[in-house]
Amino acid sequence: MIPPKPPAREGRVSLWRYMRLFRADILSAQPARLYRAWMAEFRTPFFRSYLCNDPGLVDLVLRQRPEDFPKSTRVSEGLRPLLGQSVFVTNGETWKRQRRIIDPAFEGGRLRDTFPAMVAAGQGAVARLKPLADGSPVEIEEQTSHAAADVIFRTLFSIPIENATAARVFAQFKAHQRTQPVLNLAAFVPLPRWFPRFHRRRTRETAHTIRALITQLTAQRMNEIEAGNAPDDLATKIMTTADPETGARFDTTEMVDQVAIFFLAGHETSASALAWALYLLALYPDWQERVASEAAEVMGNRAPEFADMGRLRVARDVFRETLRLYPPVPMMVRETACPERFRGREVPRGAQVVLSPWHLHRHERLWERPDEFDPARHADGNGRDGLRRAWIPFSAGSRVCPGAGFAMIEGPLLLAMLVRAYRVEAVAGRAAMPVAHLTVRGRDGIWLRVMPRGQGGGRRADA
Repeated sequence: MIPPKPPAREGRVSLWRYMRLFRADILSAQPARLYRAWMAEFRTPFFRSYLCNDPGLVDLVLRQRPEDFPKSTRVSEGLRPLLGQSVFVTNGETWKRQRRIIDPAFEGGRLRDTFPAMVAAGQGAVARLKPLADGSPVEIEEQTSHAAADVIFRTLFSIPIENATAARVFAQFKAHQRTQPVLNLAAFVPLPRWFPRFHRRRTRETAHTIRALITQLTAQRMNEIEAGNAPDDLATKIMTTADPETGARFDTTEMVDQVAIFFLAGHETSASALAWALYLLALYPDWQERVASEAAEVMGNRAPEFADMGRLRVARDVFRETLRLYPPVPMMVRETACPERFRGREVPRGAQVVLSPWHLHRHERLWERPDEFDPARHADGNGRDGLRRAWIPFSAGSRVCPGAGFAMIEGPLLLAMLVRAYRVEAVAGRAAMPVAHLTVRGRDGIWLRVMPRGQGGGRRADA
């Protein structure tokens, strides 16, 4: 059984046709040859783009000085109304200063401190599934989205998703996802900064509402910090951390920018990965039983403890393999700050450099059986060359996701907690098909049957 994979584009297409395909789905807009090519060049009347699968080039782009290959401003144009000047879209000295303030909040010791909040969110997810666990079809992305949002609010602001403001932010984010276009005009046409970006009215409105709600939470935390009664969570850590070089802290507007990207990146990506992990376990019941048995052996019936994470090896490997097959962020775009030479080709200054975890993780020259689900490859060295050179779900180098360690605790933890409590099966006639906009999600959702452990059974998984 091969997990679902979107069909590749057939033949050459015009720029305008490509833009239409790209707007519908980033993945199926690409040709099949990208799963074997080391590099591909794409020319438009406005710029040149180079997709790089050569591990040497990927390493060059990600591990060089960030100013040599800054983030492309084209891709971030559509996200500006929500993200402002967050660490996700900035470059240069602004980005360096932001990372100096943010990174300490995600160091190893802090992850131990946030663990109880993750466990509480996992317990909430298990409880919310209980009334749905009767074998009827459940759209599991909706449930994992709720769980991931709960993790963000509990670890960032020490409030559950049931908090009135948190619930409103979550609802507005779901509305924003429906209005946010994957393709903004400025992504293809070089427009001057003063030129209007023509964001959809609904997109602007939901972004404004989200930022207003986050501003309320941030201002309240500022007051708590000044009064000396702020909880010791990620928001407090970030807001009280001074830049070691300048001594400056984030003001309210800057903090709102960072919270917006924490929620967008941490919530969207975690929800996607967890949903696909559950779907893969539904397709591969033997692996599901291994995760369930491990969770029962390690955690028993008690609440998970931080020390358990090192023993949840099967859950970890399943989650890693899920990130390989369905990387939440399918493509990353950088820009050349000066002329380069890639594989004998002259690359001009200002060219777009596309790094595609989706294609790199399934590259036929780097992985054994690249389209197959095999968590064992992460444990026994199968495909080790690919793991070392071509597994970048969190990017790499200086711009690696600051929450990578956070995600690699959250994902296996929630997966183990859910599978310990429930058995999942695929729904006949509702096979999931990946589609990518901002993240890789199911085209028509990801539908599963959920049953308490020890109940149900006998249905055949439908791939």
